Amino acid sequence: MIKILIADDEPLARARIKRLLAANEDYIVVGEASNGEQAIAICKQLQPDLVMLDINMPKQSGLEVAAELKQFSIPPAVMFLTAHSEHALTAFELAVDGYLVKPVSEQALAKAMAQLSKLNRTQISLPENNYISYQLAGVIRRVNIDEVVCCIAEQKYTRVVFFRGEALVEQSLKQLEHSYSLQLLRIHRNTLVNKQHIVSLNSPPSGGHTVTMKLLEEPLAVSRRELKNVKAVMGK
Repeated sequence: MIKILIADDEPLARARIKRLLAANEDYIVVGEASNGEQAIAICKQLQPDLVMLDINMPKQSGLEVAAELKQFSIPPAVMFLTAHSEHALTAFELAVDGYLVKPVSEQALAKAMAQLSKLNRTQISLPENNYISYQLAGVIRRVNIDEVVCCIAEQKYTRVVFFRGEALVEQSLKQLEHSYSLQLLRIHRNTLVNKQHIVSLNSPPSGGHTVTMKLLEEPLAVSRRELKNVKAVMGK
């Protein structure tokens, strides 16, 4: 289920988009905003997966709102709604995820939403401003590497655990280790941890070594091969 916020200062425009979205049970409109400031406030409260933004709004324009949303630790996808196609270049520069010219037709909306749900592999393979991208409910989301606690290999995927939850990505541990070498430390063949979130290095009675991490109840195993590097990072 994709949670959507519609931000437009025209009630009829919001009603039309809401009606078109209602035809698909995979979409749910969780909120509406009539100006830019309200859109930002609702996003902070409800954390929608997608924000559909009119460009010309009072208090804060859609362009200003989009730029601010991109600074969120886990930003929503952004799709512009506008009657003026001359904003297309600015939308591209802001790296928004979709662009619809009003009045929005059912066909145009369906096409834009279909494109939105296609995962662009370049977005999960390349680091961008220290973010890791992942897909949730068909929408591409991002998490700042500073909020990542650990990455654990699970068959064909890697489970990334961060402050607000976790997600599966297609990048291997080796790729993540290479891309974020300043932040991530290998402690085991199947585990990377964020150096800044290590609480302690432990020697349990059962033998071996583990590390305690922020927000994790269970300690993570440290292999003998990686123990020297872990001690070095911790100044031991």
